[in-house]
Amino acid sequence: MFVVRPARLQDLDGLQALARKTGTGLTTLPDHRPTLEEKIKASIKAFDAPPGVTEQLSYLLILEDLETGKVIGTSALIVGLGLDKPFYSYRLLHVTQVSHEPEMRVDTELMQLTNDFVGATEVATLFLDPDCRIGKLGKLLSKARYLMMAAHPERFSNQVIAEIRGWVDDDHNSPFWEAIGRHFFGMSFKDADEINGRGNSQFIADLMPKFPIYTSLLPDAARAVIGKPHDGARPAIHLLEKEGFRFSGAVDIFDGGPEMEVHKRDIWTARESIETTVGGIVDGERHDPVHLVANPSIDNFRVVLTHVVEGSSGVWLPRKAADALELKEGDVIRYSPVEQPKPTESEE
Repeated sequence: MFVVRPARLQDLDGLQALARKTGTGLTTLPDHRPTLEEKIKASIKAFDAPPGVTEQLSYLLILEDLETGKVIGTSALIVGLGLDKPFYSYRLLHVTQVSHEPEMRVDTELMQLTNDFVGATEVATLFLDPDCRIGKLGKLLSKARYLMMAAHPERFSNQVIAEIRGWVDDDHNSPFWEAIGRHFFGMSFKDADEINGRGNSQFIADLMPKFPIYTSLLPDAARAVIGKPHDGARPAIHLLEKEGFRFSGAVDIFDGGPEMEVHKRDIWTARESIETTVGGIVDGERHDPVHLVANPSIDNFRVVLTHVVEGSSGVWLPRKAADALELKEGDVIRYSPVEQPKPTESEE
């Protein structure tokens, strides 16, 4: 049985072992023990905080294999982006200029440094151990965040975004960074990425150009990767799109990766989730679970993959799932389907 739950300080070793497997580009999960410890402490503070979005808070979740106690994945929710320090993006702008003598039209694309996502909620830090990418564990890790948002909507902003890792070559070099960032920062993409991942974004404000950048002046290699995701990020994009996320028209300032957005009321898993009570607990469990089931308590938030059976007095849970969720008969529960129904021919 696998469970998603809030990160604890006892998870630090497991979280760092996981961070070593991420490679370059996942700035929110650096292989830097002091930073990871601070992230766990910040998450504990977030779960203890009163409802409302008045400051930037980070909820860090981990996926635990209950049989081994091993940390095999992590995901996060960051609330109130830009309320404590700048959160920058490049907004893609299109400008058309027309001349009548001679007759000519020029379409130009600009990148403008912006703070458009101030106050938004970000779904972040989604990473599953490559050795454990089986079954529906990736969906459990990703969708657990949406059940938390559904259970506690007052803790999350209406605007929800996701930053996607930008494209890098086989040597982890970013053509986008080489064309822009290196000229202003004087360092490699990997070094800048690590500094940013440790929470120091102020150097961006100090050094990034404040005027629009004409993309036509960039090398072909850089233009080709504006809004292009990392090869390994395509499954994550597919999951986000099925939840309702769409490209926002903005890209990451380091690697040019796409930034996606959705209104929290339009997230499919949250919208389809139901809150009820545990009507009963049964022994045994079917294979191929089809439900995400959460203990929605903010003090003991937990999510598993299992089956539920709806009854007149609530839903019935397998005992193994109830134990993992630390729930008993009569407790509040929130559940949602794992998979979306396939569209009918008239909807395709």
